[in-house]
Amino acid sequence: MSVDENKVSFKKPQWLRKKLVPHAQKEMEDLLGKHGLHTICQEAKCPNISECYAKRNATFLILGNICTRRCTYCNVHTGKPTEVDLAEIDGVTESVIKLGLKFVVITSPARDDLPDGGAEQFYRVTQNILKKSPGTQVEILIPDFKAKEESLQRAVDSGAVIIGHNVETVPSLYHIRRNASYERSLQVLKRLKELGGEKVKTKSALMVGLGETEEEMVQVFKDLLAVGCKFLSIGQYLAPSGEYEKVKEFVKPEQFQRYKEIALDLGFEFVHSTPYARSSYLAHEYLSKDKNSI
Repeated sequence: MSVDENKVSFKKPQWLRKKLVPHAQKEMEDLLGKHGLHTICQEAKCPNISECYAKRNATFLILGNICTRRCTYCNVHTGKPTEVDLAEIDGVTESVIKLGLKFVVITSPARDDLPDGGAEQFYRVTQNILKKSPGTQVEILIPDFKAKEESLQRAVDSGAVIIGHNVETVPSLYHIRRNASYERSLQVLKRLKELGGEKVKTKSALMVGLGETEEEMVQVFKDLLAVGCKFLSIGQYLAPSGEYEKVKEFVKPEQFQRYKEIALDLGFEFVHSTPYARSSYLAHEYLSKDKNSI
């Protein structure tokens, strides 16, 4: 799949030209700003932001918007994080209730400055939502917490129905994930499943277009299944700006469909594999009773 970077046209192909809904985006941003909240949609410059905001969907970013790691593909700011803001516990919950959300995703930047990596805040935010909005289901998308057992246990005990942790890319490209390791991410997913059992579904995500091969991708599928991860998202990497990892290939929709078919045949329960798929995009569909169609 890898191609010569110099031969890639960086003009987005037709299938990556998504319409924006500016008025819906501003309305959601005003609501979030009222509570001083952040979303990964904004911080990571997600291409789905207008679509999701128009549907009143958002992935809340807790523990601030400053990351302690400097991954070369991610737009989230890096630096010295602020103190943990306990007010965001109620702020997120109030926004969930105001929006009438039945399914919500909570994530955070990496917080290696905190002894627990931020696990306690994930627990408190999730528990608060479940208590005050009992009709809402919560998915949490966590950093690796440096694979600390106590932190992973706290995530499992939070009450989240899905716990996601993204491997992001194939092992040969892991230099783009600073202070992370492929083996540790697999260990995190393994322990989450062992600690949570049947009450917790685990989920991961992969970017494509960075120079990976199909063979490498299939091996990652197998590695994820081996640690009990049955939910998968595959999407096109898009560089936030010229300062980040360059796109090596705009993967065609047919290849995304092929990845989906391969992953389902191997044993995944649900797969989103499209150019615009992201780990939190259409997150509620992973628990849908409808089966994947391929």
